[in-house]
Amino acid sequence: MAKKARRSAAVSKAPSRARNAAQVPGTGPVTLAQAQTLARSFLPAAKKRAKVGPESGATPATVGLERKRLALLREREQRQRIREYSATLAIMKQRGVKGLGQAPRKKARKGAKVQAKPGPKSGPKPLQIFAEGDSWFDYPFPFFGGGIIPRLQERLGVPILNLAKAGDEVRYMLGVKERAELVERFTLGCPAGGPWDVLLFSGGGNDIVDNPMALWIRDFDPKLSPQQQIHQQRFEAAMALVRAGYEDLIELRDSLSPATHLIFHCYDFAIPDGRGACHLGPWLKPTFDLRGFPSLDARFEVTKVMLRHFAAMLEGLGSSHSGVTVISKQGKLEPKSSSWHNELHPSDKGFNIFASVFYSRLKALFPERVL
Repeated sequence: MAKKARRSAAVSKAPSRARNAAQVPGTGPVTLAQAQTLARSFLPAAKKRAKVGPESGATPATVGLERKRLALLREREQRQRIREYSATLAIMKQRGVKGLGQAPRKKARKGAKVQAKPGPKSGPKPLQIFAEGDSWFDYPFPFFGGGIIPRLQERLGVPILNLAKAGDEVRYMLGVKERAELVERFTLGCPAGGPWDVLLFSGGGNDIVDNPMALWIRDFDPKLSPQQQIHQQRFEAAMALVRAGYEDLIELRDSLSPATHLIFHCYDFAIPDGRGACHLGPWLKPTFDLRGFPSLDARFEVTKVMLRHFAAMLEGLGSSHSGVTVISKQGKLEPKSSSWHNELHPSDKGFNIFASVFYSRLKALFPERVL
């Protein structure tokens, strides 16, 4: 109870921090980079992360403590993300977003009055966006440029509160703990004030790959089609859990923040070639090896069937609910290994392609509020 009270108190302070940040000296619209710099100068420095690594002579007790420590580090990082987002957006709301809603300056004739650029009160407000999801949003390789969210943020010119976690699954995102976080975000609204305009959500890929995948891929039979290589009843059961999570997310939005637009996305056709990353993965090829698939082509065709099924499920939800957009760009990446960083994640260029698709969709939905 004490921990929950401290967390709620920290969350309740976010709007006041945002208001204080908006009083940072200066005038005129700012870019995202300028606002981030101002926000960081205003906020206390983030505490240095403790080094996390394996310990020799580990016992059940030390393993349990290490898990708790990792969870605390994750919570601390999330609080820091919220603080930085709140302060950055507050500055941009107060001063305006450079280039947003501002007509290009015309050279004034001598003696003519120069009209001032529209200020933040008269111009469009920056979009208020948060993101929840998996490694397509929170790819844990900063040197690589990260996943979709940091790339999209740069294109939009406004911050995105990114609460995604690499490896997360829909059944956990809509389970007890993470569900409470979503309820909190919807209920409290944007920490810089007002409701959220958009929730970007990425999930489902981790629910249908890796170890459990062996349960719905059959032993290879050359006489069967790619569709028939999948045990349909079992795969449908796994997909039903994913769908239930998405349905619950839509219900939460409808009841708590109906003005918030939901944007989901489909995954492109991953190539099950056995490549992992930093001792993680592979997530596809081991099951196909276990089931005796003789070639990459055979594995790839079954993977496409699974991902098309996932896309059809999302598109069905999008067409039957208002305020839901599904980004379905399967086949956007060339079907070759160089299009992918590893089995599940696009290359640097691939992530840029998807960030651009997200940007175009947001521009279409909010034409006056996107650069």
